[in-house]
Amino acid sequence: MEKLKNKFLKLKEILKELDSAAIAFSGGVDSTFLLKAALEVLGKDNVLAVTSCAETYPSEEEEEAKKLAQDMGAEHHLIYTTELDNESFVKNDQKRCYYCKKELFSEVIKVAEEKGFNYVLDGSNFDDHLHDYRPGMQAAREMEVKSPLKEAEMTKDDIRALSKEYNLPTWNKPAFACLSSRFPYGDQITINKLEMVDRAEKFMRKMNINQFRVRHHDQNTARIEVLPEDLPLMLEKRDKLLSKFKDIGYTYVTLDLEGYRSGSMNEVLEG
Repeated sequence: MEKLKNKFLKLKEILKELDSAAIAFSGGVDSTFLLKAALEVLGKDNVLAVTSCAETYPSEEEEEAKKLAQDMGAEHHLIYTTELDNESFVKNDQKRCYYCKKELFSEVIKVAEEKGFNYVLDGSNFDDHLHDYRPGMQAAREMEVKSPLKEAEMTKDDIRALSKEYNLPTWNKPAFACLSSRFPYGDQITINKLEMVDRAEKFMRKMNINQFRVRHHDQNTARIEVLPEDLPLMLEKRDKLLSKFKDIGYTYVTLDLEGYRSGSMNEVLEG
């Protein structure tokens, strides 16, 4: 606990030096905790939450972000990004996340400048720095977006523990990534495919599966990842699952025996 307390103090010192900040706010575990800490350190007049409304995120995530910002008393601004108009993003190469984050941060910076906020922050944590392939972090560095949680060496577990202390409803929220992460590199991203994945994952949430992904392969194959302890439930609900997924448009529905893991589409990358 002492180590966690020291990290939190370091985060507060980092925030205190910023005077004012606009935060790229998704309503996830990390950005919600960052917004709460920034409001506490800088005050409500000096913090702006900026949420992107895009076709690559489910509409309920936007609604949840609105409610969280309102409950915390934060000024909240919505922007509308158009990733599917970007050919580089749509072709879905290994830098897809870079193109997405570059557009996002460009828009957040624009809002921050218009409203007089000195810095732009994102919710990247220390785990993001150490693990997986995250080209979006390159965009943040290039555009001088600050990542206070990462700078304070706060891990996802640290953030969940402190979020629980703050009674933030996101403390145990499952990890989430934009829907474009459900497609293999090189598989073009279209609105139709995004809608198929969105419908499939909405159905999975109704089954009370806490952490999962529906990966979309080719035109008509769904590969479902759940935690190992949820595999028996998937088999138990097999008939309902198959019926729904086929109604959505999937011909083949598979269950990944390795289970849920963040960034599994990056497993094909060398190095």
